[in-house]
Amino acid sequence: MKFSSPLMLATASLALLATPAFAQSEDEQWEGGYIGGSIGLGAQNNDRNEGVAFDTNLDGDYSDTVNTVAGANAFSPGFCGGAANGTTPIDGCRGDKDGLEYYARAGYDVQNGNIVFGVVLDGGKSKSRDSVTAYSTTPAFYTFTRELDYSLGARARLGFAARGALFYATGGAAYAKIDNGFATSNGANSFTTNGKTSSWGYSYGGGTEVKIARNFSLGLEYLYTNYVDDDFVVAVGPGSAPATNPFLLTNAAGTNMKRNDSDFDMHNIRLTASFRF
Repeated sequence: MKFSSPLMLATASLALLATPAFAQSEDEQWEGGYIGGSIGLGAQNNDRNEGVAFDTNLDGDYSDTVNTVAGANAFSPGFCGGAANGTTPIDGCRGDKDGLEYYARAGYDVQNGNIVFGVVLDGGKSKSRDSVTAYSTTPAFYTFTRELDYSLGARARLGFAARGALFYATGGAAYAKIDNGFATSNGANSFTTNGKTSSWGYSYGGGTEVKIARNFSLGLEYLYTNYVDDDFVVAVGPGSAPATNPFLLTNAAGTNMKRNDSDFDMHNIRLTASFRF
């Protein structure tokens, strides 16, 4: 997981803002509604052991091996947890991309003494990208890539308010429309994909908000977010390939392939701003 220097600088700046706020703020009230936004970094989780799974007889079971006419594993060169630089593993592959993310948010809090509980809704987009590549003996590469078209979240919050600051834990449901992509250097077979997929998941984490004015607060929030993405399939067809093509040996109609890891997960580090009313 990587963190950008601008985000580290912003985090340090928030800490400096918090110091006078603790000393000066006399407004301890967090009850009510709020609207705002966030900007931050979506850092990809480590998925270096990810690969690609195959269904050669089209029965829905992705535990098959694609073999050559000689009975050898056509994908014996293996996989890499990124996007291919060339047609063989020795060419290397580019790692997953950690990206900027930006979200709008709204919520409502109820306060009882120092205890604050409520709900928060957010929606936005992340530039993070997650890829995996399979290499065949031909040689050729087959790269799967996914990123968020947009995502929505609905979470509960439970916090403790003290001296103009709110410390909270949060967790709940997440939904995303995932933009899937596929690229290959194989020009013989045909490849058909089902494009964007919908995915449900969850988020949990915590954060801090500091009031810098009676109705305005800045915050720093961390979330771990996981989406279950298991619906993107690449259907490999005959194209111009001969009947001896490894994808066609078991079933002349072809082979289906997809990622063997359904988890699209990331660490979200966000700076938040909220206007309270």
